[in-house]
Amino acid sequence: MIDFIAIDFETATHERHSACEMGICVVENGIITQTKTWLIKPPSFPYFNRHNIAVHGITPEDVADAPTFDDIWYDAENLMYGNLMIAHNAAFDAGVLRSCMDYYGIFKPKINYLCSIQIAKKSWKELPKYGLKSLAEHHDIQFRHHRAGADAEVCAKIALLGFERLMITRTDEVREVMAKNLKVL
Repeated sequence: MIDFIAIDFETATHERHSACEMGICVVENGIITQTKTWLIKPPSFPYFNRHNIAVHGITPEDVADAPTFDDIWYDAENLMYGNLMIAHNAAFDAGVLRSCMDYYGIFKPKINYLCSIQIAKKSWKELPKYGLKSLAEHHDIQFRHHRAGADAEVCAKIALLGFERLMITRTDEVREVMAKNLKVL
């Protein structure tokens, strides 16, 4: 069976370590078992770039009493431990995760990750666009775009649909079929 976590971040500024929300969707045996979202007080607090707020709608007031990344990391790490990580535009999300860990001096575990855009491109070669919103619309998936938990869950759903189309049924098959796209945090 397929096990992985899908992850998504929203940021307060252009700086990668400015995570203001993190979402993790857990997939066990090919089924979404939980989605967890954390609002995060970024190091730039109370400053948020207005362009970032325009994208996700998260304001300094929303995170005023939120924990910092280092306070939530161990809960998140427990969900991620030993799992393949998938993100939509994974270079961004892996970069945010890496930068937050560096900023707080957190040891980076070896995490294999994969971009769901690559899964989608292998699965639906005919599509004109591979953005999360476009893929969700193609598959009639409704969600609140640019909120970390919702984006992580849609990423997981897209990945599962892609794996089904590629006839991938086990995590080791994901690693084999997508080997050239697999990266390490």
